[in-house]
Amino acid sequence: MPFSTLERGAFASAEGITISGNRTEGASRAWGPCEMVMPDCATGATGEGERPMGDAVQAGDLKQTPLFDLHAELGGKMVPFAGYSMPVQYPLGVMKEHLHCRAAAGLFDVSHMGQVIVKGADYAAAAAAFETLVPMDVLDLPEGKQRYGLFTNAEGGIEDDLMFANRGDHLFVVVNAACKDADVARMKAALAPEVSVELISDRALIALQGPKAEAALARLNPLVADMVFMDVVTLPLMGAECWISRSGYTGEDGFEISVPEEAAEALCRALLEMDEVEAIGLGARDSLRLESGLCLYGSDIDTGTNPAEASLLWAVQKVRRADGARAGGFVGADAVLGAIAEGAARKRVGLLPQSRAPMRAGTALFESETSETPIGEVTSGGFGPSLNAPVAMGYVDAAFAKADTPIFGEVRGKRLPVVVSKMPFVPAKFKR
Repeated sequence: MPFSTLERGAFASAEGITISGNRTEGASRAWGPCEMVMPDCATGATGEGERPMGDAVQAGDLKQTPLFDLHAELGGKMVPFAGYSMPVQYPLGVMKEHLHCRAAAGLFDVSHMGQVIVKGADYAAAAAAFETLVPMDVLDLPEGKQRYGLFTNAEGGIEDDLMFANRGDHLFVVVNAACKDADVARMKAALAPEVSVELISDRALIALQGPKAEAALARLNPLVADMVFMDVVTLPLMGAECWISRSGYTGEDGFEISVPEEAAEALCRALLEMDEVEAIGLGARDSLRLESGLCLYGSDIDTGTNPAEASLLWAVQKVRRADGARAGGFVGADAVLGAIAEGAARKRVGLLPQSRAPMRAGTALFESETSETPIGEVTSGGFGPSLNAPVAMGYVDAAFAKADTPIFGEVRGKRLPVVVSKMPFVPAKFKR
């Protein structure tokens, strides 16, 4: 999820580092199979139309975040990701980075994501306009709070997932890196000229996640300890004006911090000097979100996925549903509300392989060892370090979506048992 969203993330496995089941371009072959495919947000293509980040991408073609030099100094293994050079891991290694974040505090660079200011005559004007693009309650969001959202298309599919916050006189929106240009164009086309849309280019975005994140950040400003989950505040950190949310993409308590780019490195260095804090790469970020049952855009949800089948109806508030005070009125409303009323033919579910073999994205799922027709497919899968076992998520026909349903996944030509599971696999630890 953005502030807490990662498109096509990375996860640790017994075989090495995998990005959404594929090889990340630029990653060493010694790590194991690792290919990365990015969602084609600009054209609205489905998974079949995704573009591989092929070997033609050169280091000089990649953008760098304001923390690039720090990553290099820390020994980060840099790989192409959403058009940026990003750290997939540090010398600590993906497994230890993952476990450190669960036990203490991890620091992530997510500056590649899009930070956007949406502003009208007042908050109500901006919120009412924004509601034409998302099936969420934006108008009633209290000041100083943020909410998860979805951009939908005419067919009810998901163009991107995002976070939006009420910052008093405007909305602050965070979108996925691979989709940010298309998202900004979408917002400008729908909202201008009454509502302005500005992509922020002079701020970094970092996340501090884990049970000791509050203790670490409170050393720089004790007021962060007063925040609860989904709060958004503006506070100084080391003299820099920071936009801070208590949220994240790991299932742990933590913060996401928008900081002026000229102050970002000093802030990160101050945090990394603390005993609790370690730098964490994209690899562990993805295994953390997978254990927490959080969607990965371009893998678990995409332009062909309806929120009802993605099990995201908790994000569609009653006021926007049929018979609500502001029912519909967003792109694809008929398709989304129709799926809510009629039920989805397939459902996103958690999956627990019953052997040690991970079930990767693309693994076909079957009712039995001998049935011929697949009932679904894995969309994300790998090793869950916190569980010391493989975990996955995917879609199955609705008849097989009940927790504890035994099914089979086909791995290298063999049918292996897997059990449908509730998510998250690791309980969320947000401060409420």
